[in-house]
Formats: sequence, C-alpha cells, structure tokens
Amino acid sequence: MSANTRVKICGLRTAEAAWVAAGAGADFLGFVFVEGVRRQLKAFEGQAVIRSYRTRGDRRDRRRGRGPQVVGLFRNQDAEWVNHVVRQMDIDCVQLTGDEDESYARSIHRPVFRQVRISPETTHAGLSATVQTQLDAGRTVVLDRYDEKVPGGGGVSFDWSVAEGVASREGVLLAGGLTPENVGDAIRQLKPWGVDVSSGVETDGVKDHDKISAFIEAVRAAD
Repeated sequence: MSANTRVKICGLRTAEAAWVAAGAGADFLGFVFVEGVRRQLKAFEGQAVIRSYRTRGDRRDRRRGRGPQVVGLFRNQDAEWVNHVVRQMDIDCVQLTGDEDESYARSIHRPVFRQVRISPETTHAGLSATVQTQLDAGRTVVLDRYDEKVPGGGGVSFDWSVAEGVASREGVLLAGGLTPENVGDAIRQLKPWGVDVSSGVETDGVKDHDKISAFIEAVRAAD
C-alpha cells in the first residue's frame, strides 16, 4: 500500500458534490451512465454536470498533474457509443461493470477500470488470478460485492478476508459497503491501494457533502 490510499467517490450526480469531493482530496470522481440504475445520468445530464465541474479550476489542476480523474461507469453498452460519450464529455477513464469481454475492453479509447464482483463462492485463489489478469492488461480493478439484481453501488460489503493480499496490489480499489465509520477498519485489515464509495456517503439516496468529507478524513486518518 502507498502511504496515501486512493479514494474514489462514485455515483455523483451534481457538480456541487463533485466539487466537495475534489476539494476534500478525492482521486477519482465516478459518474454512472449505466442504464436503469438509480444513479444513472443520461448523456445530456452527464455532459452538463461534468462541464460545470470542469469550469471550476479543474483544467488548471489537470495541466499541473493534480486534481481527481473523472471516471464514467458503463455496463454492456455499445463500445462505439461509449467512446463517443467519453470523448464528448472529456471523461478520463471508463469503468466497465458488466459482462464486457477482452475485445470490448481493448476497444475502449480510455484507461479502463474493471469491476470484479465477489460472491460467497469466490475463492482467494480464483480472485487473485482474475485480478492479476486485469492488472497485467493495464487496468485498474474495483472489487465489489456480487448481487444479481444490482450491478454495483448496493452499499453491502463482502467477506474482506477473501481479498487479503489482493486488495493491496497496486491498482486495486476496494468497494462495497464502505462508510466513514468502517473504512478505517478496511484499510487496516486489507491495506488496499484504493477505496471506492457511493451509498456510504449518501443520506436518503442523495450525496451528503459532510459524509463525503468525513469519509476522506477517515481514510487519511487510517493512512
């Protein structure tokens, strides 16, 4: 683990929440374009939110090598359309959350985050091999809990023990049920390269600015 655990705040729907996350020290800002989920942004909505976020000093920070990267989340959507969207919206990275195969991942014109979903049947050896394959392909990995009804962001954790020695590899983010109250325990147990939160920084389904700040503060305290 680096001395500075990376933080991804996901499921953002407003520029204001993105500004709060960036100001608190987030490394990645996630915007969801997956069809049919609660946090989905339509293309025109996402463009407006990201454009508004970008106008607030973000471009200056990016030129200086600072500031968080914008991640767009997609699931089993046409690759040509995804590439068009990320180019149009100036998205830095693409997170794939579905059943996209290798050829699909290679066709994406941005660095790829690959979600790996963990079920009760997942073994440590199997997870280790899957994650290493993705890392060797140059992708960032997001470990999340498997739920056949929810493609991610469900706010439920998995058995962290299966990810011991895996989450700590460079390029691996731990997700699933993290909150300001338990993220410190996760960091102490797994020493992840990064952590990823969505539901855990919401109140009544809406991003809570105080919880975003508290989550990042808890990460830094655990570091």
